[in-house]
Amino acid sequence: MIDIHKLITLPEGRRLEFKGEVPVNSDLAKTVVAFANDAGGEIYIGISDNPREITGLPEDDLPPIEEQISNLIYDRCYPPVMPEIMFLTVDDKHLIKVGIYRGSMPPYYLKEKGKLKGTYIRVGSTNKLADDAIIAELERKRRNISFDSEIVMEKPIDTLNMEGFKQLFKEKTGETMDIQVLRKLELVKTEQEKEYPTIAMILFSDDPLRNSLFPNAKIECARFKGTGTEDFIDQKSIQTHLGLQAEEAYNFVLRHINKGATVEGIYTVSRWEYPIKAIREAIRNAVVHRDFSLTGKDIKVAVYDDMVEITSPGLLPPSIDYSAMESRQSDVRNKIIAPVFKRLGIIDQWGNGLKVIAEEMKNFPDIELKWKEVGMSFQIQFVCKDYFADDGTNVTNNGGDDGGNGGNGGNGGNVELEMINFIKENNKISSKELADIFGLSHRSCERIIADLKKKGKLSRIGKTRGYWLVND
Repeated sequence: MIDIHKLITLPEGRRLEFKGEVPVNSDLAKTVVAFANDAGGEIYIGISDNPREITGLPEDDLPPIEEQISNLIYDRCYPPVMPEIMFLTVDDKHLIKVGIYRGSMPPYYLKEKGKLKGTYIRVGSTNKLADDAIIAELERKRRNISFDSEIVMEKPIDTLNMEGFKQLFKEKTGETMDIQVLRKLELVKTEQEKEYPTIAMILFSDDPLRNSLFPNAKIECARFKGTGTEDFIDQKSIQTHLGLQAEEAYNFVLRHINKGATVEGIYTVSRWEYPIKAIREAIRNAVVHRDFSLTGKDIKVAVYDDMVEITSPGLLPPSIDYSAMESRQSDVRNKIIAPVFKRLGIIDQWGNGLKVIAEEMKNFPDIELKWKEVGMSFQIQFVCKDYFADDGTNVTNNGGDDGGNGGNGGNGGNVELEMINFIKENNKISSKELADIFGLSHRSCERIIADLKKKGKLSRIGKTRGYWLVND
């Protein structure tokens, strides 16, 4: 049973779109092919997006609208897409739901524009025209092959420098990597009676060809001062072969987070401020599941005062659901790299990664796990719920968005004046308490405070036990 009232509180996104009325032909067709090329999705007609409300459709118009939609999808989308169209009634208002399943024959595109100019993908809540690289990736999905399995013919396998990987393989497995092992792992393939490396083998190698073909197959690590990206404390570019990248990035994080100690009975127990097992798993997932076909994008690992953030090129595979982390889930993008990582012991059994993260998070109630798709990348954050800034301001990350509960809106000046007057009488109040009193999200409240400081109207004296000074 669909709970429409709950559904309309959700933002439009990768699998969801709202339309107040029947969309024009091109808009609907673009959304249909974008959904079919990705994870599928649902279009609700009769729900306006701005403002979000159930507007409904005339009951007598439902059958002709259904026929119009079916004909439009059949006439304009190729390969054929079979929608699931349903009539819904909510609060005596009539809606149409158009369900699009994940297609098995990508790329899907607009017939009149052809494959090169009519293929669309879903990026957030928008339909984006696919470029050549994305179309090639969709065609690989259709043939059930992966980018890392393709042959690289620039060098035969016997001329490739892979000494570092051979040493790592010996260390982790106890086996010598010979040509038979390479064949078994599909790191080499035969073409015209010669054996050539696959893209996966190039990425595991130390050969100059790796940097030439895949200059962004690296991890950029940074420790920032504060909660923004303006000032660096430390940074590192990890450009070694693929088998070593995850551990080096993990060690970078360990160098920049704190480890404390608590006394339990007669024992002193050390404890990291972040769930390091979950962070290690997230970094490993970022490496093994990243989309290497996306040029110009690298993995980024960022440590801020209030969180650790990992961003990996490529959207989340359609069958993976981070909201159901404790169930075992597996969807391998890189079909050659992933088994090699498993052989090396870098990843555990299939589908266990998210479960490891979920179990570890239970031991850190003060850390919130967030995830989102940013453009064509997937980002995961480990956020301190109660973070104190250097000036003593309590910046509580409660997941509220920039708009918060009403936000600053067009009455910013009035809110600032009221807040200044309130602080005059309560100069030891925290930003969290101010946000609650004024009905703001904590992020919106922090923005107002920052503006008041910038204007010279407000100062903070002291840190944790400090107070506010209003400058008239």
